[in-house]
Amino acid sequence: MNLSSVSLVLAFLMSGAQCSSAPIDLPESASADSTASGGTAASDTTGASLRIRAVGDVMIGTDFPRGYLPPDDRSVLTGVHDLLQDADLTFANLEGPFLDGGSSTKCAPTSTQCYAFRTPTRYGQYLADAGIDMASLANNHAQDFGEEGRTSTMEMLDRLGIHHSGRAGTVASFVKNGRRVALVAYHAADHSNWLNDEPAAGRFIAEVAATHDVVIVSFHGGAEGGRIHVPQGRETFLGEDRGDLRLFAHTVVDAGADLVLGSGPHVPRGVELYKGRLIAYSLGNFATYGRFTIRGNTALAPVLEVTVGPDGAFEAGRILAAKQVGEGIPEADPSGAVIGLMRELSAEDFPDSEATVEADGRIVRRTAGR
Repeated sequence: MNLSSVSLVLAFLMSGAQCSSAPIDLPESASADSTASGGTAASDTTGASLRIRAVGDVMIGTDFPRGYLPPDDRSVLTGVHDLLQDADLTFANLEGPFLDGGSSTKCAPTSTQCYAFRTPTRYGQYLADAGIDMASLANNHAQDFGEEGRTSTMEMLDRLGIHHSGRAGTVASFVKNGRRVALVAYHAADHSNWLNDEPAAGRFIAEVAATHDVVIVSFHGGAEGGRIHVPQGRETFLGEDRGDLRLFAHTVVDAGADLVLGSGPHVPRGVELYKGRLIAYSLGNFATYGRFTIRGNTALAPVLEVTVGPDGAFEAGRILAAKQVGEGIPEADPSGAVIGLMRELSAEDFPDSEATVEADGRIVRRTAGR
């Protein structure tokens, strides 16, 4: 399938259909509304709510360099199936391509200081088995094996029925619980939907929102190195502009995004309820096998649950606690450590948020006097 043309034509001919579509690969000359609905406006707001779960970075094994695949292919996610499957939709940021073969110009095979990942395509089934049905391909590892790697990943996800966005111009559009849903994934590089051009992001999301009931935006941005707070202004890391995350998140919500899901710093960050829409500034690492530093805050693996109404507005939310152990295997965390951290960060970084994180992980709208 030619992902830059066939999906463009087909993705929105299913305006009233109840099946998923392939992501839209928009050519530079097209606008979002010319492809996002086939000219059909978003449906009415009398349908069902959506309960969404989301996790951060997922890299469940790499054969580049050799020696970083789990002894049992299926072992990385099996312990958290219950956490991932209990939702209408489950999202993850896929940190690296799924590809058999190919070559990388990013790192030499023997390098110990450069990180490039390549997950065998057979591992894709383990994502589907775990319940993941939405994925971001917009991050700093998406092109570890060039466009060949990202195309292989997109084709694999299409076969598995996992909705995805990432390459510049792509929007995943599908119907769930009678609602037209869009996923748009951003990253701080222009080979993906570009995080650092906030006005363009706002215009694009406004066009997508005009033809969808629920718009989910993900981003991969922010400085690495244990930076748990969301600063005012732009963040940089190793000389790279990693975005002004507050500005970006508020811009896309103002334009019509209903849920914003962040990753990139490899640690959890706080959440903010802004104009009735939830923003999670980083969901950290979730399942990062073999090649990641896993200790302290980088081992904490939150599962965010958000229920949005028929019109996309926040109805309820909670943080479920997990952690990574060993080489990067996620499991439920009875201690609830990540809840305490995200509660503290949310209060410190977003004192004007319309919601608070409670001690049990519930995200609760503020009432008068709170």
